[in-house]
Amino acid sequence: MSMIDLEKLAQSQKANAQVMMTLVRTAFHGLEQLSALNLAASRELFNNGANGAQQLMGVKDPKELGNVASSLAKPNVEKLMEYSRSLYDLSANMQREIAAVMENQYNTLRHDAAGLIAKTGAVSPISSDVFGSAMKQMMTASTTAFENISQMAKQMTDIVDSNVKAASNATAQAAAALTSKK
Repeated sequence: MSMIDLEKLAQSQKANAQVMMTLVRTAFHGLEQLSALNLAASRELFNNGANGAQQLMGVKDPKELGNVASSLAKPNVEKLMEYSRSLYDLSANMQREIAAVMENQYNTLRHDAAGLIAKTGAVSPISSDVFGSAMKQMMTASTTAFENISQMAKQMTDIVDSNVKAASNATAQAAAALTSKK
């Protein structure tokens, strides 16, 4: 009968707590960045809206109204594109940070499981053959699944990145077309 190694259990709990703290810090850092981004965007939206309203109220000629409205639209579209890119960059960075923590945690788990399998085989080589074989198959399957999930997450990030770039280009072209019709 095996005894529970309290020191290893305490180390494991400490490592798990550190992983959770890293994830919580990452989340809080992301929320701080998101709050700062939203606050700056709100401030700029308010200031641009106030300036735009003053410019529109100063228009005397109806023909000039279209020109002023058009000149106000382009910077607002550019700011929206900049905000969208910043929001995407923030979420992509958070995804990468969380994925790195999870990958590190998975690698540690895999290493510990391999050590356990080897230790079990050394203690009882006869009964451990079946157990060791089953555990190795399970680890191989979980490694394959983890790699597939990681690859899928990378592909999804690449797809979103392509879509953000395409949307930014389309918006920039639409803004250019809007201002060139003056």
